[in-house]
Amino acid sequence: MKIIELNENEISNILNDLLKRSPNNYGEYEGRVKDILDNVKERGDAALFEYTKNFDKADIHEGNILVTEEEIQAAYDSVDPSLVEVIKKAIKNIREYHEKQRQYSWFDSKPDGSMLGQKVTALSRVGVYVPGGKAAYPSSVLMNIIPAKVAGVEEIIMTTPPNKDGVVNPGTLVAAKEAGADKIYKVGGAQAIGAMAYGTKSISKVDKIVGPGNIYVALAKKAVYGHVSIDSIAGPSEILVLADETANPRFVAADLLSQAEHDELASAILVTTSMELAKKVEEEVKKFVEVLSRKEIMEKSLENYGYLLVAKDMEQAIQVTNEIASEHLEIVTKDPFMVMTKIRNAGAIFIGEYSSEPLGDYFAGPNHVLPTNGTAKFFSPLSVDDFIKKSSIIYFSKDALEPLHKDIEQFATAEQLTAHANSIRVRFE
Repeated sequence: MKIIELNENEISNILNDLLKRSPNNYGEYEGRVKDILDNVKERGDAALFEYTKNFDKADIHEGNILVTEEEIQAAYDSVDPSLVEVIKKAIKNIREYHEKQRQYSWFDSKPDGSMLGQKVTALSRVGVYVPGGKAAYPSSVLMNIIPAKVAGVEEIIMTTPPNKDGVVNPGTLVAAKEAGADKIYKVGGAQAIGAMAYGTKSISKVDKIVGPGNIYVALAKKAVYGHVSIDSIAGPSEILVLADETANPRFVAADLLSQAEHDELASAILVTTSMELAKKVEEEVKKFVEVLSRKEIMEKSLENYGYLLVAKDMEQAIQVTNEIASEHLEIVTKDPFMVMTKIRNAGAIFIGEYSSEPLGDYFAGPNHVLPTNGTAKFFSPLSVDDFIKKSSIIYFSKDALEPLHKDIEQFATAEQLTAHANSIRVRFE
């Protein structure tokens, strides 16, 4: 990791380096993704089966693309029962948190005979994409399905790539069943996104696609946006720890590595007012990297996107923290709640030395699907809001409309929309 004393030029350079990780900068893949999507749109299931054979080496066809109850039971049989219990506990926490986000229709009537309101309706069908192979994360299954269930989505389908034997990761299946997925299909990659966006004989078109994936999945979601809604175009994982001299360097180092182990493009950043802390964290990181299992991944991540940034004071530290707008932000300072009030941009904020990032990944309850690559400046975590839509309700009686009609006619006429004006005028001839 690089220790850097902050100035305006260094901040700009770091922001530019971090933005290179965005899926928007991988244009060379877009042509391949477009070819896959076009093929799925034109040929449906036949294209899905071919791509699954080519990419996953699995013989998938109309008769086995849908996961059966027997396969789900086999998954339960192969997963440690204690892990199933942990998944159930996590579901309880996640559900309780998201239930507090529910919105309801409302109506406001007035004595003049008018009524305005908002009708809240859950989406009909949602598609959840779940990565396979080494990137199989049951926790992400929970985080994507549970808010959709709480919102009241009628049907939740899930796609995930099988292994070469046509088998889906058991932990993924157990998590999907416990969370409430209605159907699970054995297909991954950009072709799965195409199937959910356009529909095939086996897989029905959805209203919205959520869930993480590799660069092909991210670019496919970007390409189909408009045919369907999507949650976001997720970039590599990232963490920023904002700390002062009171922080425990061993804890800070451990938390930085919790994200660096995700992949080579993950970013781990310490912003601190203490050069002494930065040096101690650097030493602790080196010790941990030598004994943790994903050493090569962590080393590449830290070499390219790991920073130990030393600010002149807490004001500058907060400024750069807001500029970076990290997916995960930990605040470990003398008065973390005061610092938190000055944070404008972060996906999730973890306060105090015992609120480490993995607590949010697995168990606390808030969603771990978060904005990345600086998009926390304008995006929010996945929530129940992502699975509903709102319709405006307007009712006016003649008595309520009468005192307004000339104003509306004048407005419409000023915009040269005479038919608009006439639509109101005829009611008072």
